Parts: sequence; structure tokens; C-alpha cells
Amino acid sequence: MSWTLQFWCNRADAEAFPRLPDMADLFDDPPSLNVEEPDPAQPDAWLFTAYFNTQPDAAAVALITGLFASASGVTVAELADADWTTMSQRGLEPVRAGRFVVHTANHRDAVRPGDWPLQIEAGLAFGTGQHATTHGCLAAIARLSKAHRYSNIADIGTGTGVLAMAAVRANRAARAIASDNDPIAISVAAENLTLNHFAAGACAGRIALAVAAGVHAPSLRQRAPYDLVLANILAWPLIALARDLSAVIAPGGHLVLAGLLDSQQRAVANAYRRHGMIPAGAMDRRGEWPCLVLVRKTH
Repeated sequence: MSWTLQFWCNRADAEAFPRLPDMADLFDDPPSLNVEEPDPAQPDAWLFTAYFNTQPDAAAVALITGLFASASGVTVAELADADWTTMSQRGLEPVRAGRFVVHTANHRDAVRPGDWPLQIEAGLAFGTGQHATTHGCLAAIARLSKAHRYSNIADIGTGTGVLAMAAVRANRAARAIASDNDPIAISVAAENLTLNHFAAGACAGRIALAVAAGVHAPSLRQRAPYDLVLANILAWPLIALARDLSAVIAPGGHLVLAGLLDSQQRAVANAYRRHGMIPAGAMDRRGEWPCLVLVRKTH
């Protein structure tokens, strides 16, 4: 059995989610955390969920809800493992973006001849293809790969590994590295590589995995410069990473940024413009979630 703590919060608090204190510093058995926008038609209503292995006491509930000024509708519920599996798969219909089709095991029949299929099961890492940000990145990868052949790719904040796998599927001779600051995400990504018949490693056609924050880790720095970098995170960390991400992109290389809202697009683009990155053609978007595609100036 496991337990969930759920409550609603506004967008501002949801966007501050990555800046929460490390749960490992607050709990002996830290919960897994997730925040999502269930209905794009209600952009200021976000659902926060904390998954506990044991029933959270009043102090734990107060500690977490106290981090969100807008918390409302707080509930604590017991969740059977079987019910969690059912719930996590519910509503995950296949997603199409260009030739990519992201599907669960229950929807393998959605794959058609000529598709680039990627099987991603719902789980503890972000990136099932359902969210508008992931969909926008997949569409950008498909579009860019029609006009360019990339050989050295990095996926920063990879989550499930779906974007790294998509980029290599579209550029079979490329080598890629997928990184995340969450070891659980990297474990999930490793499982997904195997599930989708990708090999881990540093050679062409393979994907290396790394637990790392930003791009300062030697495993990322030593492979630079990259001709394609993917970063589906959130607006504020994208702005904070502007100098570092721009520095590892080769002249003429592309940077795909997502996780930002329409209202944040200008601030993010301006942060990268100051480091030689300029808009590259059309923008891929779904609803209020734009996907910025930038290119490094060649002179």
C-alpha cells in the first residue's frame, strides 16, 4: 500500500515547484512529488501530489502544504499498488507529433507503417508525451531533422528519456547523452532505453545516461560542442542555464527549449539572445506552451 497527499495550487506556486527543499533533507523516507495542469482550459488550477510509502502524519501534511501559499482542497488517501498502476495508465492515449507516436503497451496497435514509435509507460518521471511541452519538443525534433542531420545530441532534464530517444530515432548516426538531476528519472530512462531497443553508450547510435544538474558535469562537458540540445524544464531554470547551455552548442547548432508559458517566452528568448542564440524559424506550440527553437550564430 501507498498513500497520496493531494491539493490544488495556483500556477505561480506550481512554477516554484523545482525550488522546493530537497525532500530527503526533510523526511527519513522522502515522498515522490508531482505537479501537473490537469485542464489547459484552467491554467491557474494545478494539482500537486506527494506519494508516500506510509501514511503521512499531520506534521508531514502541514510541512508540505505550508510550502504552497495557495494550497486548497487537501486530501490524504490510501492507494493500493494495483490501483496506482490502473490510475497511472488511465487516459494515456497515443500521442502523435510528426512521425513520432508515443504509446503505452496497451496501445501498440496505434503504430502504423512509417511511424517512429516510442513506448513510454506512466511512472515516476516526467515525459510520457502527453504534456504539451513534450509534444512540442517532439514536433520540433521531427521538423528540424527533416532539414538537418545531427551527430552530437544532449537532452538536459531528460525525465523518461523520450526526447533523447526521439532525437536518435530521427538521426540514427548520432550519439546522444541524456541527463537529469534526479537519479530516479535516470533509472526510468535506462529502463525505457531497453524497452525501446536503444543501446546505452558513447558510440554513434547510442545514448549515454548521466545524473547531473546543468551541463557542468564532466560527462556532459567532455562531449561538447553539441549540434542539438534539448531542454524541457521550466522557465526560471532555463533562464538560469542560458549562459551554460549556449556555451556548449556548436556554431549553427540548435537549441530546443520547452516548459515555458506564453507569458515567459520573451524573457527566456532574451536570456539566450545575450549569449548568441537567436530564433530559428517557426515555433512549435500547443495551447499556451510554446517550444522555442534557437540557433547559435555562426559569426
